[in-house]
Amino acid sequence: MLITITYEGKNTQELGYLLHKNPNSAQEFELTFGKAYVFYPEVTNKRTTAALVLDINSVDLAKGKENSPNTGLFTYVNDRPYTCNSFMSVALNRVFGTAMKGRCDKKQELADTPIDLTAAVYMLRCESDEDARNIFEPLGYEVNIERGMLDERFHEWGKSPYINITLKGKVRLAELLNHLYVLIPFFDGNKHYYIDDSEVEKLLSHGGEWLKNHPYRETIVRGYFNNIHSITKSALTQLADDEDSENDSPKHKRLDTERIDTVAQVVLDSGAKTVLDLGCGEGKYAARLAAEPQIVRITEADVAVKILGAAKARVEKLPQFQRDKVDFIQASALCRDRRFESYDCCLLIEVIEHIDEERLPVLERVLFEFAHPKTVIVTTPNAEYNSNYQFLPDGELRHDDHRFEWNREKFSKWAESVCEKYGYKVKITGIGNEDGNLGAPTQMGVFEL
Repeated sequence: MLITITYEGKNTQELGYLLHKNPNSAQEFELTFGKAYVFYPEVTNKRTTAALVLDINSVDLAKGKENSPNTGLFTYVNDRPYTCNSFMSVALNRVFGTAMKGRCDKKQELADTPIDLTAAVYMLRCESDEDARNIFEPLGYEVNIERGMLDERFHEWGKSPYINITLKGKVRLAELLNHLYVLIPFFDGNKHYYIDDSEVEKLLSHGGEWLKNHPYRETIVRGYFNNIHSITKSALTQLADDEDSENDSPKHKRLDTERIDTVAQVVLDSGAKTVLDLGCGEGKYAARLAAEPQIVRITEADVAVKILGAAKARVEKLPQFQRDKVDFIQASALCRDRRFESYDCCLLIEVIEHIDEERLPVLERVLFEFAHPKTVIVTTPNAEYNSNYQFLPDGELRHDDHRFEWNREKFSKWAESVCEKYGYKVKITGIGNEDGNLGAPTQMGVFEL
């Protein structure tokens, strides 16, 4: 696999600073599926080109797959090592990760400036030249496409499904790299790794700023997630929330970020020192709260081992003194567990909607009667707000795993019934961009003894 990036103008050798790769020497990078090489085939004052070559050992890759289904020869004989696909996106992030973030200590002003860049991507799967233009031209690129015959000896077989595409534009290097990171796997449509909800955060990190205004936003998101409906809906929901917040005020944050910050502040205002995060997901709240001196212990609890693994991976990136505050347990919110007891505060963030309504009384007893923390924070989607999501048909839920989504009246009645049964008081507020008629996208109940 091959990608080249060319900078034309003055002092173009500074591309080496922007990519954090020295033009005077070739570099090699070990990846789990092969090796990546970076070198500069052309370096002058007016034109400098950097090349990223990815060499995949398909036999080693296939042998390394544990518990993989029997796929016959396809595992060994396919186009994956030779065409630009999700392996290349992973390599881009691994090799040019700092450049993708737009950071360059020695040439930060240049990193922040649109410059004349040309990217050449070789052997990209794309059935239609028009599709490629529809995706790249709205991003400001001049697009040139080369497509050969499937086999020069047999013209009746038609044209190749692969193209060599050249993108030329005046853009920041970070923008170009992030466009490639998202759009290469979109065109390929066959990621080499398992896709779960954590992929939404990757997409928002690399594409959130430019995707929300792209005329083919939904098409790109669906292709990026291999048309997995539930994850696509989650990503489109967050992109729509981003767009609403930006239109309302530049001070507004992405809904996910605003929810984390809001919940963290409620925890701190409650005076809590110990926190149980029940249905913890990917550990975002532990990562946020562990930085607070007031918090001395956080327990992340989830029924899914894979999700706990993702939470642990996130927490492992924290400084040691923060990691030491966090424990992990596999547990269900529908089973009484003495490990849930003796916490100052319990978080139930975007959890109840994943439970069948008829089973909620069990959760109520587990949490409010037996665990009985001083403070419980519950967030859940506001169903009324769903009509703001154009991609969401009437009556459809935001996520395929949601069992229900309540309107504000239903959530309020449920919260009041919990208070009557277990002696709590509740304050209900909204999180996110407020719609005058429909409320906020997220509703939050803070229960206190």
